[in-house]
Amino acid sequence: MSTILDPTGELQPARREQLPRLPELAGKTVALLDISKPRGDVFLDRLEKHLGDGGIAVRRYQKPTFTRVAPADLKFEIARECDVVIEALAD
Repeated sequence: MSTILDPTGELQPARREQLPRLPELAGKTVALLDISKPRGDVFLDRLEKHLGDGGIAVRRYQKPTFTRVAPADLKFEIARECDVVIEALAD
């Protein structure tokens, strides 16, 4: 069991079991979530190309601002459309 801490200031961290990793990405859709920090898109552009070259379906998403958690509707959209999420932050 892993403890995942939420940097938004939770007082009682929720204990959650880590989900198993997918054995492969073939046939899956990968969400690339840009949290809107400078240069995060540069990393995601390269990752999108690498995944695309491997035949992996990719969808891009962006938070409105890095200073707040992703809006609920964005989270639901990603969960509905994708199997895996990669979140990028950079400076």
